[in-house]
Amino acid sequence: MNVIRTLALVGGTLIVATSINAWPQTSEPATPSTQSSHTSKQANRALSKNVLHTLSKGGVKTSGINVVAKGGAVVLEGSVPDPAQIDKAGELAKGVQGVTSVKNSLTVKEAGQ
Repeated sequence: MNVIRTLALVGGTLIVATSINAWPQTSEPATPSTQSSHTSKQANRALSKNVLHTLSKGGVKTSGINVVAKGGAVVLEGSVPDPAQIDKAGELAKGVQGVTSVKNSLTVKEAGQ
């Protein structure tokens, strides 16, 4: 009877000790800070806005253009009325501070389409 009690006590102690150590808590957050994520989203939005502003100032019709920026990489999507504006938009976007690469996916959409 004493042997059974001793084994039960030892077993219970092992279970408690194991469960306490199984999930140690740290003061570190489990996921990256949302502050840095928020900051990069703001930077991407600002870069997109700067590219659109530069395109507009450079004579490119921006009403049909969507600019997507992510970490300096810029994608130009949408349409322009003149084929010459496609190349012009790509060159202007490359000159914007903070732009590391440009993927130009613009197409020509003639008036009335």
